[in-house]
Amino acid sequence: MTSKLILASSSPFRRMLLKNAGLEFEAHAAKIDERAIEAPLEREGASPDTVALVLARAKADEVSGRFPDALIIGSDQTMSLGDRVFHKPHDMADAANHLRLLSGQTHRLNSAIAIIRNGALLWEHVSHASLTMRVLSADFISRHLARVGNTALGSVGAYQLEGEGIQLFSQIDGDYFTILGLPMLPLLAKLRELDAIDG
Repeated sequence: MTSKLILASSSPFRRMLLKNAGLEFEAHAAKIDERAIEAPLEREGASPDTVALVLARAKADEVSGRFPDALIIGSDQTMSLGDRVFHKPHDMADAANHLRLLSGQTHRLNSAIAIIRNGALLWEHVSHASLTMRVLSADFISRHLARVGNTALGSVGAYQLEGEGIQLFSQIDGDYFTILGLPMLPLLAKLRELDAIDG
């Protein structure tokens, strides 16, 4: 087994996924300004995959600067409808607008991983999940947001699949790990290849 494994994230969901898989790791949040990184990419018309990969790399790279000999896992996820990349809603009116735009449409979650050691990129990967939202009436959106409250502001799509948000969908194509933002199967395969976990 090689050097220490660090997850460059403060996400409780991503920490839970690694812990449940039996990995020994530390978690350290990356100190980056995500919006400052995203803004020029969006102006240049970068794809949702590219935005997710750049952010995953930036997170891993920042933490690698503090723990140079460790193997750093950076991850990020974008949500896209066509070429449009969504951001977390600012308020409940914005959340309602997100749901109106997604209603009856299939949007995509783009989950990127980057592994860096000593500032060098060793591997990167993007997995996708496609989620089809059923047609939602304006009244239903209002009632739904009233029930879930401010939790709607905590996710980019203004929904939580692990809660009442599951009622918004007619079809989901993609694995659970990709939806949570950390594609575990390709990650574990790469960690075994790097001799970072027991193979």
